[in-house]
Amino acid sequence: MTGTDRLLGRLTAALDREDALALFRSAIQRESITGNEANVVALLRDEMHARNIDGISVADFLPGRPNIWGERKGAGDGPRLLFIGHTDTVHVDGWREHWAGTEREDPFAAAVVDGQVWGRGSGDLKAGICSSLAALSLLDRAGIRLKGDVAFAFVGDEESGQTGTGISLGVKAYTALIEEGTVSRPDFTIYVEPTQLAVYTAQIGFFIADIEITGKSAYFGVPELGKDALKASHAAMSALWDYSDSVAARASHDLVGHGFLLITGLSGGGFIAVPEECKLSLIRKLLPGESLDEAVAELEGVIRGAIKDPEISVDISYPAGRDHRVGGSAAEIDPALPEVELLSRSVDEAMAGRGAIAGAPFWSESPFFVNRLGVPAVYCAPGDIRNCHTFEERVDIEEYFAGIVAFAAFMARYCGVVE
Repeated sequence: MTGTDRLLGRLTAALDREDALALFRSAIQRESITGNEANVVALLRDEMHARNIDGISVADFLPGRPNIWGERKGAGDGPRLLFIGHTDTVHVDGWREHWAGTEREDPFAAAVVDGQVWGRGSGDLKAGICSSLAALSLLDRAGIRLKGDVAFAFVGDEESGQTGTGISLGVKAYTALIEEGTVSRPDFTIYVEPTQLAVYTAQIGFFIADIEITGKSAYFGVPELGKDALKASHAAMSALWDYSDSVAARASHDLVGHGFLLITGLSGGGFIAVPEECKLSLIRKLLPGESLDEAVAELEGVIRGAIKDPEISVDISYPAGRDHRVGGSAAEIDPALPEVELLSRSVDEAMAGRGAIAGAPFWSESPFFVNRLGVPAVYCAPGDIRNCHTFEERVDIEEYFAGIVAFAAFMARYCGVVE
């Protein structure tokens, strides 16, 4: 029997499936829609204490909205590994009506149906949080002591579905503690966004733009006295669609594909009159290596270039600043890094066919580590991003258990084991 077989067999035999599943279901049952992170943080504090995690700290990034973090110090001189994820979830509007009269009706009941755990936050991303904590307990049950440190940080304000929230205030506060030396800098970070246990080494960047075009109203019988904002918006949209095609054609990334622009909203019009105002919303996808500042400048040039009339004004705002004032930066690390290969192999051994290197078709908070702190980071966790934010959010139980075993194996291999 090889060392790999011995480690995986030891971990699989030691897994307390009942405890791991109870932890996962309990986390879902703590409603933590953005703004109410404290509800699940209270549970995580108790669970982290029970799992002998030391140095547990709880601190508000806004009044009543806490982050929580702690660590298990290693017994030697191994590297420091960080697991991080967000505690908040999106809303549940319409969920109960959609599932009325079924076992899935309560979005926070964590119903087990056909081998899957259902509920808001199950995939995004309480399966990831719980699998990382359960992995540490698994090492303890297997009698494996680590040389290096394993740290955990669970932060709020990642989701953007609630007014005035979703600008990554939680991770901003936590990474500031690392920058000032209050919290030790990790050597490698796993952000536990759902990937179906793939290892995402690259992610897209993005910004959202809200565009307000203002002309001048006039009675329909004398349209020459007005300035048609709707007509100007049509010219702007035509130019923006052409621009999106040019962005898609000029570059592609092996893991995240092409950049593009998507117009997501249009409103405007007048009451039997020349429309005075029209509003557009759009989102722009960026590839690793693209500059947000340059992309914004290009966008504004396209819009203003399409609207020729100096008497029609254009105001552009960017409501979704994250690690950048206008949005979220793209990020990537070298997929050939030894720790990436080690994580990929650990996942594949725990669940055959998983652990592939891929790119994130979403934006989350790894750029705070990759770009801001210079710490390599990946996304990896149980759960399928395609059913998150929907009435179908759920996680396969066997995939969740495999995530626990994979994370425990990676902790042992990356941090080193005290013989």
